[in-house]
Amino acid sequence: MKALVLAGGKGTRLRPLTYTSAKQLVPVANKPVLYYGLEALRDAGITSVAIIVGDTGAEVRDAVGDGSRFGIEVTYIQQEAPLGLAHCVLIARDFLAGDPFVMYLGDNFLVGGIADLVDAFRQADHDAQILLTKVAEPQFYGVAELGPDGEILRLEEKPEHPRSDLAIVGVYTFSPAIHEAVRSITPSARGELEITDAIKWLIDHGYSVHSHFVSGYWKDTGRLQDMLECNRIVLETITADIRGVVDGRSEITGNVVIDPGASVANSVIRGPAVIGADARISDSYIGPYTSIGESCVLQDAEVEYAIVLPNSTIRGVSRLTYSLIGRNVEVTRADAVPNTYQLMVGDHSRVQVKA
Repeated sequence: MKALVLAGGKGTRLRPLTYTSAKQLVPVANKPVLYYGLEALRDAGITSVAIIVGDTGAEVRDAVGDGSRFGIEVTYIQQEAPLGLAHCVLIARDFLAGDPFVMYLGDNFLVGGIADLVDAFRQADHDAQILLTKVAEPQFYGVAELGPDGEILRLEEKPEHPRSDLAIVGVYTFSPAIHEAVRSITPSARGELEITDAIKWLIDHGYSVHSHFVSGYWKDTGRLQDMLECNRIVLETITADIRGVVDGRSEITGNVVIDPGASVANSVIRGPAVIGADARISDSYIGPYTSIGESCVLQDAEVEYAIVLPNSTIRGVSRLTYSLIGRNVEVTRADAVPNTYQLMVGDHSRVQVKA
Protein backbone atom coordinates (compact mmCIF):
# COMPACT_ATOMS: atom_id res chain seq x y z
CA MET A 1 0.00 0.00 0.00
CA LYS A 2 1.21 3.51 -0.82
CA ALA A 3 0.42 6.98 0.50
CA LEU A 4 -0.30 10.33 -1.10
CA VAL A 5 0.33 13.25 1.25
CA LEU A 6 -0.99 16.68 0.30
CA ALA A 7 1.32 19.50 1.35
CA GLY A 8 0.40 22.26 -1.07
CA GLY A 9 -2.29 24.90 -0.62
CA LYS A 10 -1.95 28.48 0.53
CA GLY A 11 -3.05 28.23 4.19
CA THR A 12 -5.07 31.45 4.04
CA ARG A 13 -6.54 30.96 7.52
CA LEU A 14 -3.09 31.04 9.12
CA ARG A 15 -1.86 34.19 7.42
CA PRO A 16 0.46 36.04 7.77
CA LEU A 17 2.53 33.00 8.87
CA THR A 18 1.72 31.16 5.66
CA TYR A 19 2.87 33.99 3.42
CA THR A 20 6.41 32.87 4.17
CA SER A 21 6.01 29.28 5.39
CA ALA A 22 4.11 26.13 4.49
CA LYS A 23 1.09 25.65 6.74
CA GLN A 24 2.00 21.97 7.15
CA LEU A 25 5.30 22.99 8.76
CA VAL A 26 3.83 25.13 11.54
CA PRO A 27 4.95 23.28 14.69
CA VAL A 28 2.90 21.61 17.40
CA ALA A 29 5.00 20.99 20.53
CA ASN A 30 8.01 22.12 18.46
CA LYS A 31 7.42 19.51 15.71
CA PRO A 32 5.85 20.36 12.35
CA VAL A 33 2.30 19.11 11.86
CA LEU A 34 3.39 17.30 8.68
CA TYR A 35 5.84 15.16 10.64
CA TYR A 36 3.03 13.69 12.75
CA GLY A 37 1.27 12.54 9.58
CA LEU A 38 4.39 10.97 8.09
CA GLU A 39 5.03 9.12 11.35
CA ALA A 40 1.42 7.90 11.39
CA LEU A 41 1.83 6.46 7.88
CA ARG A 42 5.07 4.72 8.86
CA ASP A 43 3.45 3.28 11.98
CA ALA A 44 0.65 1.92 9.80
CA GLY A 45 3.24 0.03 7.74
CA ILE A 46 3.29 2.38 4.73
CA THR A 47 6.76 3.37 3.57
CA SER A 48 6.27 4.44 -0.07
CA VAL A 49 5.00 8.02 0.08
CA ALA A 50 4.47 10.74 -2.51
CA ILE A 51 4.13 14.32 -1.29
CA ILE A 52 2.21 16.78 -3.43
CA VAL A 53 3.79 20.24 -3.13
CA GLY A 54 2.95 23.69 -4.44
CA ASP A 55 4.47 27.13 -3.99
CA THR A 56 6.18 26.12 -0.74
CA GLY A 57 7.63 22.95 -2.25
CA ALA A 58 11.26 23.92 -1.63
CA GLU A 59 10.61 24.41 2.07
CA VAL A 60 8.76 21.08 2.37
CA ARG A 61 11.60 19.29 0.55
CA ASP A 62 14.17 20.83 2.88
CA ALA A 63 12.15 19.81 5.95
CA VAL A 64 11.38 16.22 4.92
CA GLY A 65 14.26 15.30 2.64
CA ASP A 66 14.20 11.77 1.25
CA GLY A 67 12.09 10.56 4.18
CA SER A 68 14.78 8.33 5.68
CA ARG A 69 14.61 10.13 9.03
CA PHE A 70 11.00 8.90 9.29
CA GLY A 71 11.68 5.41 7.99
CA ILE A 72 9.92 6.05 4.66
CA GLU A 73 10.86 6.72 1.03
CA VAL A 74 9.53 10.01 -0.34
CA THR A 75 8.78 11.07 -3.91
CA TYR A 76 7.80 14.69 -4.61
CA ILE A 77 5.14 15.67 -7.15
CA GLN A 78 4.71 19.34 -8.07
CA GLN A 79 1.18 20.68 -8.50
CA GLU A 80 1.28 23.79 -10.67
CA ALA A 81 -1.74 25.35 -8.93
CA PRO A 82 -4.22 24.39 -6.18
CA LEU A 83 -6.61 22.62 -8.54
CA GLY A 84 -8.29 20.35 -6.01
CA LEU A 85 -7.72 17.14 -4.06
CA ALA A 86 -8.90 14.94 -6.91
CA HIS A 87 -6.41 16.69 -9.18
CA CYS A 88 -3.68 15.52 -6.81
CA VAL A 89 -4.76 11.92 -7.43
CA LEU A 90 -4.80 12.63 -11.17
CA ILE A 91 -1.19 13.87 -11.29
CA ALA A 92 0.05 11.07 -9.01
CA ARG A 93 -1.24 8.33 -11.33
CA ASP A 94 2.21 7.11 -12.37
CA PHE A 95 3.44 6.91 -8.78
CA LEU A 96 0.33 5.16 -7.49
CA ALA A 97 0.16 2.72 -10.42
CA GLY A 98 -2.31 -0.05 -9.60
CA ASP A 99 -1.81 -0.01 -5.83
CA PRO A 100 -4.33 0.88 -3.14
CA PHE A 101 -3.32 3.97 -1.21
CA VAL A 102 -3.99 6.34 1.67
CA MET A 103 -4.57 10.00 0.85
CA TYR A 104 -3.54 12.13 3.83
CA LEU A 105 -4.02 15.90 4.06
CA GLY A 106 -0.77 17.17 5.53
CA ASP A 107 -2.33 19.82 7.75
CA ASN A 108 -4.58 17.32 9.55
CA PHE A 109 -3.66 16.27 13.06
CA LEU A 110 -4.66 12.85 14.37
CA VAL A 111 -3.83 11.49 17.81
CA GLY A 112 -3.86 7.71 17.76
CA GLY A 113 -2.62 7.31 14.21
CA ILE A 114 -4.29 5.58 11.27
CA ALA A 115 -3.21 1.95 11.72
CA ASP A 116 -6.77 0.82 12.49
CA LEU A 117 -8.10 2.61 9.40
CA VAL A 118 -5.48 0.98 7.17
CA ASP A 119 -6.02 -2.47 8.72
CA ALA A 120 -9.79 -2.20 8.23
CA PHE A 121 -9.33 -1.26 4.59
CA ARG A 122 -6.89 -4.08 3.95
CA GLN A 123 -9.28 -6.62 5.44
CA ALA A 124 -12.38 -5.36 3.66
CA ASP A 125 -13.28 -5.27 -0.02
CA HIS A 126 -14.09 -1.57 -0.38
CA ASP A 127 -13.11 0.79 -3.15
CA ALA A 128 -13.00 3.77 -0.83
CA GLN A 129 -13.02 4.23 2.91
CA ILE A 130 -13.65 7.64 4.43
CA LEU A 131 -12.59 8.64 7.92
CA LEU A 132 -15.36 10.38 9.86
CA THR A 133 -15.85 12.04 13.22
CA LYS A 134 -18.77 13.68 15.00
CA VAL A 135 -18.57 17.48 15.20
CA ALA A 136 -20.62 20.18 16.87
CA GLU A 137 -20.91 22.39 13.77
CA PRO A 138 -21.12 20.12 10.72
CA GLN A 139 -22.14 23.00 8.43
CA PHE A 140 -18.46 24.00 8.31
CA TYR A 141 -17.26 20.62 7.00
CA GLY A 142 -17.85 18.04 4.34
CA VAL A 143 -20.64 15.89 5.78
CA ALA A 144 -21.46 12.22 5.21
CA GLU A 145 -24.82 10.45 5.48
CA LEU A 146 -24.55 6.73 6.27
CA GLY A 147 -26.63 3.66 5.60
CA PRO A 148 -27.42 1.04 8.26
CA ASP A 149 -24.20 -0.90 7.61
CA GLY A 150 -21.89 2.11 7.59
CA GLU A 151 -21.93 2.55 3.83
CA ILE A 152 -21.73 6.11 2.50
CA LEU A 153 -25.07 7.15 1.00
CA ARG A 154 -24.46 10.82 0.37
CA LEU A 155 -21.77 13.48 0.73
CA GLU A 156 -22.33 17.22 1.04
CA GLU A 157 -19.73 19.98 1.17
CA LYS A 158 -20.47 22.52 3.94
CA PRO A 159 -24.26 22.11 3.73
CA GLU A 160 -26.55 24.82 5.08
CA HIS A 161 -28.78 22.14 6.61
CA PRO A 162 -26.59 19.09 7.38
CA ARG A 163 -28.20 15.66 7.22
CA SER A 164 -25.82 14.37 9.92
CA ASP A 165 -23.15 15.50 12.35
CA LEU A 166 -20.46 13.34 10.72
CA ALA A 167 -17.61 15.39 9.32
CA ILE A 168 -15.17 14.07 6.73
CA VAL A 169 -11.66 13.90 8.17
CA GLY A 170 -8.79 14.54 5.76
CA VAL A 171 -7.66 10.90 5.53
CA TYR A 172 -9.01 8.55 2.85
CA THR A 173 -8.16 5.07 1.57
CA PHE A 174 -8.78 4.16 -2.07
CA SER A 175 -8.56 1.24 -4.44
CA PRO A 176 -7.36 1.87 -8.02
CA ALA A 177 -11.01 2.48 -8.95
CA ILE A 178 -10.55 6.11 -7.86
CA HIS A 179 -8.44 6.80 -10.96
CA GLU A 180 -11.42 6.35 -13.27
CA ALA A 181 -13.48 8.55 -10.97
CA VAL A 182 -11.06 11.50 -10.99
CA ARG A 183 -10.82 11.31 -14.78
CA SER A 184 -14.61 11.35 -15.11
CA ILE A 185 -15.53 14.40 -13.04
CA THR A 186 -15.41 18.07 -14.03
CA PRO A 187 -14.19 21.09 -12.05
CA SER A 188 -16.52 22.54 -9.44
CA ALA A 189 -17.75 26.12 -9.35
CA ARG A 190 -14.48 27.15 -7.69
CA GLY A 191 -12.47 25.62 -10.53
CA GLU A 192 -11.21 22.58 -8.64
CA LEU A 193 -11.54 18.83 -9.05
CA GLU A 194 -13.22 17.91 -5.77
CA ILE A 195 -12.47 14.58 -4.10
CA THR A 196 -16.05 14.54 -2.81
CA ASP A 197 -17.26 14.57 -6.43
CA ALA A 198 -14.98 11.66 -7.24
CA ILE A 199 -16.31 9.70 -4.27
CA LYS A 200 -19.88 10.50 -5.33
CA TRP A 201 -18.98 9.14 -8.77
CA LEU A 202 -17.88 5.88 -7.16
CA ILE A 203 -21.15 5.64 -5.23
CA ASP A 204 -23.27 6.42 -8.29
CA HIS A 205 -21.47 3.74 -10.33
CA GLY A 206 -21.96 0.98 -7.79
CA TYR A 207 -18.56 0.90 -6.13
CA SER A 208 -18.26 0.09 -2.43
CA VAL A 209 -17.67 3.23 -0.37
CA HIS A 210 -17.58 2.71 3.38
CA SER A 211 -17.00 4.71 6.55
CA HIS A 212 -14.53 4.42 9.38
CA PHE A 213 -14.62 6.46 12.58
CA VAL A 214 -11.75 8.34 14.18
CA SER A 215 -10.55 6.42 17.21
CA GLY A 216 -8.54 9.30 18.70
CA TYR A 217 -8.39 13.07 18.57
CA TRP A 218 -8.60 14.95 15.25
CA LYS A 219 -8.17 18.57 14.21
CA ASP A 220 -7.80 20.41 10.94
CA THR A 221 -5.00 22.79 11.92
CA GLY A 222 -6.12 25.62 9.67
CA ARG A 223 -6.87 28.19 12.37
CA LEU A 224 -5.09 29.70 15.38
CA GLN A 225 -7.42 28.08 17.91
CA ASP A 226 -6.91 24.68 16.28
CA MET A 227 -3.12 24.98 16.44
CA LEU A 228 -3.20 25.95 20.11
CA GLU A 229 -5.60 23.12 20.92
CA CYS A 230 -3.39 20.56 19.16
CA ASN A 231 -0.40 21.96 21.02
CA ARG A 232 -2.28 21.47 24.29
CA ILE A 233 -3.23 17.88 23.44
CA VAL A 234 0.35 16.89 22.59
CA LEU A 235 1.87 18.65 25.59
CA GLU A 236 -0.44 16.71 27.87
CA THR A 237 1.35 13.53 26.77
CA ILE A 238 4.95 14.61 27.41
CA THR A 239 7.15 13.56 30.29
CA ALA A 240 9.73 15.73 32.03
CA ASP A 241 13.09 15.77 30.27
CA ILE A 242 15.55 18.49 31.24
CA ARG A 243 18.72 18.41 29.13
CA GLY A 244 19.43 22.11 29.14
CA VAL A 245 20.86 24.24 31.95
CA VAL A 246 18.58 25.45 34.76
CA ASP A 247 20.03 27.66 37.50
CA GLY A 248 19.25 27.36 41.19
CA ARG A 249 16.98 30.41 41.25
CA SER A 250 14.53 28.91 38.76
CA GLU A 251 11.44 26.85 39.53
CA ILE A 252 10.38 24.06 37.18
CA THR A 253 7.11 22.29 37.99
CA GLY A 254 5.11 19.69 36.09
CA ASN A 255 6.17 17.99 32.87
CA VAL A 256 8.65 20.28 31.17
CA VAL A 257 11.01 19.43 28.30
CA ILE A 258 14.13 21.58 28.01
CA ASP A 259 16.22 20.66 24.99
CA PRO A 260 20.05 20.63 24.90
CA GLY A 261 21.72 24.01 24.70
CA ALA A 262 18.75 25.85 26.25
CA SER A 263 19.28 27.86 29.44
CA VAL A 264 16.83 28.96 32.12
CA ALA A 265 17.80 31.63 34.65
CA ASN A 266 15.75 33.13 37.48
CA SER A 267 12.53 31.98 35.86
CA VAL A 268 9.39 29.97 36.56
CA ILE A 269 8.18 27.31 34.11
CA ARG A 270 4.97 25.45 34.82
CA GLY A 271 4.31 22.48 32.59
CA PRO A 272 3.36 21.01 30.41
CA ALA A 273 5.72 23.07 28.30
CA VAL A 274 8.55 22.60 25.80
CA ILE A 275 11.66 24.76 25.49
CA GLY A 276 13.59 24.28 22.24
CA ALA A 277 17.31 23.84 21.78
CA ASP A 278 19.51 26.91 22.41
CA ALA A 279 16.60 29.00 23.73
CA ARG A 280 17.47 31.49 26.48
CA ILE A 281 14.91 32.13 29.21
CA SER A 282 15.68 34.69 31.90
CA ASP A 283 13.63 36.54 34.53
CA SER A 284 10.49 35.15 32.92
CA TYR A 285 7.37 33.09 33.53
CA ILE A 286 6.28 30.37 31.10
CA GLY A 287 2.89 28.90 31.86
CA PRO A 288 1.20 25.64 30.88
CA TYR A 289 0.59 24.58 27.28
CA THR A 290 3.41 26.68 25.86
CA SER A 291 5.94 25.68 23.20
CA ILE A 292 9.04 27.84 22.82
CA GLY A 293 11.00 27.19 19.62
CA GLU A 294 14.73 26.77 19.27
CA SER A 295 17.03 29.79 19.65
CA CYS A 296 14.24 31.97 21.08
CA VAL A 297 15.01 34.61 23.71
CA LEU A 298 12.57 35.41 26.51
CA GLN A 299 13.68 38.06 28.96
CA ASP A 300 11.45 39.65 31.63
CA ALA A 301 8.43 38.14 29.87
CA GLU A 302 5.29 36.19 30.76
CA VAL A 303 3.92 33.73 28.22
CA GLU A 304 1.19 31.13 28.60
CA TYR A 305 -0.88 28.90 26.29
CA ALA A 306 1.11 29.93 23.26
CA ILE A 307 3.33 28.75 20.43
CA VAL A 308 6.51 30.72 19.74
CA LEU A 309 8.39 29.73 16.60
CA PRO A 310 12.20 29.62 16.35
CA ASN A 311 14.54 32.63 16.57
CA SER A 312 11.98 35.00 18.08
CA THR A 313 12.51 37.41 20.95
CA ILE A 314 10.01 38.44 23.63
CA ARG A 315 11.38 41.01 26.04
CA GLY A 316 9.69 43.08 28.74
CA VAL A 317 6.17 41.91 27.86
CA SER A 318 3.75 40.59 30.48
CA ARG A 319 0.78 38.23 30.15
CA LEU A 320 1.12 37.20 26.53
CA THR A 321 -1.39 34.39 26.07
CA TYR A 322 -3.47 32.57 23.43
CA SER A 323 -0.88 33.55 20.84
CA LEU A 324 1.03 32.16 17.88
CA ILE A 325 4.28 34.04 17.30
CA GLY A 326 6.08 33.44 14.00
CA ARG A 327 9.76 33.00 13.21
CA ASN A 328 12.27 35.82 13.72
CA VAL A 329 9.68 38.00 15.46
CA GLU A 330 10.57 40.63 18.03
CA VAL A 331 8.04 41.60 20.71
CA THR A 332 9.40 44.18 23.15
CA ARG A 333 8.26 46.75 25.65
CA ALA A 334 8.39 50.41 24.67
CA ASP A 335 10.76 51.89 27.28
CA ALA A 336 10.91 55.45 26.01
CA VAL A 337 8.12 57.99 26.14
CA PRO A 338 5.52 58.20 24.81
CA ASN A 339 4.66 54.79 26.24
CA THR A 340 2.60 53.71 23.22
CA TYR A 341 1.99 50.60 21.16
CA GLN A 342 4.22 50.48 18.10
CA LEU A 343 3.17 47.87 15.56
CA MET A 344 4.36 46.65 12.19
CA VAL A 345 1.76 44.04 11.28
CA GLY A 346 1.31 42.20 8.00
CA ASP A 347 -1.86 41.48 6.07
CA HIS A 348 -4.44 39.21 7.71
CA SER A 349 -2.87 39.61 11.16
CA ARG A 350 -4.75 40.02 14.41
CA VAL A 351 -3.54 41.99 17.43
CA GLN A 352 -5.40 42.41 20.72
CA VAL A 353 -4.10 44.98 23.18
CA LYS A 354 -4.98 45.77 26.78
CA ALA A 355 -7.46 48.63 27.07
